[in-house]
Amino acid sequence: MATGRTHRPATRSRGIPEATVARLPLYLRALTALSERSVPTVSSEELAAAAGVNSAKLRKDFSYLGSYGTRGVGYDVEYLVYQISRELGLTQDWPIVMVGIGNLGAALANYGGFASRGFRVAALIDADPAMVGKPVAGMPVQHIDDLEKIIDENGVSIGVIATPAGAAQQVCDRLVTAGVTSILNFAPTVLSVPDGVDVRKVDLSIELQILAFHEQRKAGEEAGAAEAVVPPVVRGATAPAEGRKGPDGDMPAVMPA
Repeated sequence: MATGRTHRPATRSRGIPEATVARLPLYLRALTALSERSVPTVSSEELAAAAGVNSAKLRKDFSYLGSYGTRGVGYDVEYLVYQISRELGLTQDWPIVMVGIGNLGAALANYGGFASRGFRVAALIDADPAMVGKPVAGMPVQHIDDLEKIIDENGVSIGVIATPAGAAQQVCDRLVTAGVTSILNFAPTVLSVPDGVDVRKVDLSIELQILAFHEQRKAGEEAGAAEAVVPPVVRGATAPAEGRKGPDGDMPAVMPA
């Protein structure tokens, strides 16, 4: 079986836009759910709705894969699962190393979806001697001193960083020097990498801050709408006479009858 070190996806060489590549996992997730329900075919409209995109964008994305569906029938679910999996490089084994086995790292290690999506956790690595040898997700944690040896022996090209921010860049440098060319970064910091190394950043706090922005904006819009409501006319009140002022010089909102 090929490993991540010896075979890389061909998406860039085939000219598939990065935006399309970013949507392929969404389509694959929706298609996998359909496959598990033994659904044989799906229309572009149904699949687009399940993936959260519009159908025109979906059809354009699939045209890059050479898949156009059949009018009146739709797309073959099983074939699309294979086609997208192949394009994403998921029809082979991708060994990964995870560095930083604290609360977040341990949670990631226990995630059961890696294997079913073509990823094999080859090693869990931490710098804390107290963690070394402890089983996490059925695997003993290894010391970071052995990082380069582990990467070489397992042919690893994908690394996951879940360390504190202060240690992330040093870990990144060691991963890159050892031959890792793709990094998934959970540390709350921006990593500097050389050309040819891909980094994907996952920052939960930033996502929450973006949601907070939207919540604040919605609250402001609701408050503005409430202020714009004209107060009802008080029964028995008459409109103020033109030019009449209140005791402070302002026109009173409601004048007595």
